[in-house]
Amino acid sequence: MRSLQVLRWLPFVVMVGVALTDLLAGETMVFLPLLTLGPAFASVSGGVRRTAFVGAVALALCMPMAVHNGLLFTFENNLTVIGIAGVTAASMLASSLRLQRERELASVRQVAEAAQRVLLRPVPRRAGGLRVALSYTSAAAEAQIGGDLYEIVTTPHGVRLLIGDVQGKGLAAVETAAWVLGAFREAAYDQADLSDIGERLEASLARHLGGEQFVTAIIAEVHDEELTLVNFGHPAPLVILRDGATATAEPPEHGLPLGLGAMEAAAVKPYRVAFGGGDRVLFFTDGVIEARNAAGEFYPLEERTPLLRHEDPQAALDALRADLVQHAGGPLLDDAAMLLLHRPGR
Repeated sequence: MRSLQVLRWLPFVVMVGVALTDLLAGETMVFLPLLTLGPAFASVSGGVRRTAFVGAVALALCMPMAVHNGLLFTFENNLTVIGIAGVTAASMLASSLRLQRERELASVRQVAEAAQRVLLRPVPRRAGGLRVALSYTSAAAEAQIGGDLYEIVTTPHGVRLLIGDVQGKGLAAVETAAWVLGAFREAAYDQADLSDIGERLEASLARHLGGEQFVTAIIAEVHDEELTLVNFGHPAPLVILRDGATATAEPPEHGLPLGLGAMEAAAVKPYRVAFGGGDRVLFFTDGVIEARNAAGEFYPLEERTPLLRHEDPQAALDALRADLVQHAGGPLLDDAAMLLLHRPGR
């Protein structure tokens, strides 16, 4: 907000500065042509009318300055007046084009955000005896809506979830995320094995992705006292045990992201992780661990896990998100999705 106010007043400050400099320099040096800086700066932040007003002020200042320098109605002064008028007209055109571009950009962003809200429907706060917390932070960069995705469904096979990150940004990434979520929502009910769900997602993406596009993802299924995971090149989740200890649920073998399955014939194998009463599991996308501070340091997620010990899982995740934004010192460069599962103690 402060920078916007500075930009709004900058044209007038510049023109007053030019006028004072001209008065102090005497008649030997003429600074009249520098008045064109006023309307030029006005086009950066102001509208067409404001730019025209600044141009009129520049012309109004030019007359007494010309009288002071003894240049009124001279060829040099007439050329300066034409220059101010020409720069003002060009600045008005530039301001009009800028405003049009801003409106188009805002419209694209609204459409993309609406599409993403429809795509990422609210997850249940309780599923199969588990408490669920969710945090999603969009990157604030024009219309660069990301492709982070998540879903939790309760099926005849148990509670199943998906978290993933589509390569790239914008509407193309949102479209790819829609294909992945649609395929998962169907396969989660139909397939008895997580590997088969992964194959369904791979087959669906093979029909829609081109080139070397891919999606990193984790598919998980909740059992008594444990989780079954299938990791497709995604950051491994963190397990926060009941006693406060933390462990990373790394897969025994790293699989390729979805969409690159044709490069490797072997299927990604499921693995199991202990998940008992009082334990929590944090799933997240790479926008969390790749967030940098002013010194270029990545967010130390494992060091911040004590924030996740709050009794209320959503309050714990909200505290972690606030700490993440504070670490970045401003808007994140990439979307950051976090999903926290808590199994209440018996």
